[in-house]
Amino acid sequence: MFIEQPPLLYRIVYGKTLWRKPIPGRKTVYLTFDDGPIPEVTPWVLDLLDKYGIKATFFCVGDNVRKHPEVYAEVLNRGHRVGNHTFNHWQGWKHRTRSFLENVRKASEYITSTLMRPPHGHMRIPQTYTLQRAGYTVVMWDVVTRDYSRYMTPERVLANVKKYTRDGSIIVFHDSLKAEKNMKYALPRAIEWLLKEGYTFEGLSNS
Repeated sequence: MFIEQPPLLYRIVYGKTLWRKPIPGRKTVYLTFDDGPIPEVTPWVLDLLDKYGIKATFFCVGDNVRKHPEVYAEVLNRGHRVGNHTFNHWQGWKHRTRSFLENVRKASEYITSTLMRPPHGHMRIPQTYTLQRAGYTVVMWDVVTRDYSRYMTPERVLANVKKYTRDGSIIVFHDSLKAEKNMKYALPRAIEWLLKEGYTFEGLSNS
């Protein structure tokens, strides 16, 4: 559970980051996708979201946007939100704060957004406040599906959505090659289940 739905203490340690966003009077969830955009996977996700009329938020790696600007443009053209996921998919705790912020700013040359999600959620605590002072809203998650893990079956990825999702959950999938098999099985079934449970879908706001 520590991975799929981080406990309260973990959330408190990282200060004013966004983990969950309930809307009074509505059962709302936020689908998010990390690590893209790539031509092998992202267009499939976009077509599926279009099928259900869902808007999501894509946390993009800057170097992928540089290499695949046409895929990134399609994400925007279809009405989805985007966020910064660093330029080189850097885990913050492996880098000094100044270098980490420079990598985020390099990604911002390609990604226009004040939303930022640190890869793997790994970040030194001072980096959180440095990003906030720089004007970013740091977005974590309430449910991570673990679709990226080679130890997970597609069925278990779907089970994580069903077990841990609640009102206001920010849910993480990945539009990446390593997540492709699990995600392509779990995502459409998760959407169907969430709709039957009465959830509506929203994109995250740039704020």
